[in-house]
Amino acid sequence: MPQKRVLVVDDDAKIRTLLRRCLEGDGYVVDEAANSQDVRDAFADGVPHLVTLDLNLGDEDGLNVAREIRRDHDVPIIMLTGKDDVIDRVVGLELGADDYLTKPFHVREVLARVHSVLRRSERHAPVAAEPASTEPTNEGLLDLDGLKIGLDRMLLIDRAGQHCELTTADFKLLTVFLNNPKKPLSRDRLMDLIGGHDWTPLDRTIDNQVARLRKKIERDVSRPILIKTVRGIGYMLAERAVDQGFVSSNTA
Repeated sequence: MPQKRVLVVDDDAKIRTLLRRCLEGDGYVVDEAANSQDVRDAFADGVPHLVTLDLNLGDEDGLNVAREIRRDHDVPIIMLTGKDDVIDRVVGLELGADDYLTKPFHVREVLARVHSVLRRSERHAPVAAEPASTEPTNEGLLDLDGLKIGLDRMLLIDRAGQHCELTTADFKLLTVFLNNPKKPLSRDRLMDLIGGHDWTPLDRTIDNQVARLRKKIERDVSRPILIKTVRGIGYMLAERAVDQGFVSSNTA
């Protein structure tokens, strides 16, 4: 099995060296990037399996680098942020980052997060994509208000039959809702189920992820009918997905 390739993005050479030694010692192939151009050059040589991205890149904004990566690729991203950079963490997660680490960090925590994110990414990795015009089979798919969802392939097909791209974080949240239909879930419970961090009343991570997911699955984002806001609690998937392998007489 080929070694996993990790791209370490940080303008601090000492941090890059620390992460390189840590990851290479665990069997990963490591490339380094100090700025956005280095990132583009690294991706031109091949898409890595994972990116660690410092959001404070000196004169550059790491969030812009994250946007550029996410625009063209679904590679897992672990952000590195300062301890008090709550807003950056929230925006980064909204952009589709899969996890974050606050500085200072321990190398063992870095390895644990890398292992965890890669496992989740592999678990939800889609099979070879079919052309968007190909009519998908119903086998193994769930139907949710006209959407076709393949949990084992991280597959979402919209109501027009087009493949819809979801980040790993988006699909984890969708999976949690599908596994808990018609159950009000608090933000704290949602954070726990998606494998996130402790939620606080000022943390907007879940709200931002729900808003992003609604854009992908709701018929009218301004009037959501699938993911309902439950005042004072959190959110709830209002409908139960139907297995395409059979037709139920009760669609409620």
